[in-house]
Amino acid sequence: MTFSSNFKTFEVMGTIKQFEDLDIWNESKGLSVLVYKNFRALSDYGFRDQICRAAVSVMNNIAEGFERNLDKEFQRFLKIAKGSSGEVRSMLRLALELEYINKNVCDELITRYTSLSSRIAGFIKYLNQS
Repeated sequence: MTFSSNFKTFEVMGTIKQFEDLDIWNESKGLSVLVYKNFRALSDYGFRDQICRAAVSVMNNIAEGFERNLDKEFQRFLKIAKGSSGEVRSMLRLALELEYINKNVCDELITRYTSLSSRIAGFIKYLNQS
């Protein structure tokens, strides 16, 4: 991996030119879709809206931070995205207790959000060291 003073030259498999090139954004988008699909029929509208907003917050904060064009700003937005990932996991645990989702779905989403959160933390650390 290479990284210059401008995070947009961060390389994994090539140069990152837009937030859509980031694996963490693509993963968060896919997870947002899964959250929406798993809760779209839920009649507890307040719960449904909150978990969907938190899921979308992860991907949108990654995108917004990237577009700020400053490493420190990007890190700040990545931290917010990481926090939103924790909020989704918290709500997933509540959803399981309320029997809004089954254990398999809950475990799969929590595993994927935990992994995403770790990847975001690693990216923050990398940006902080450069």
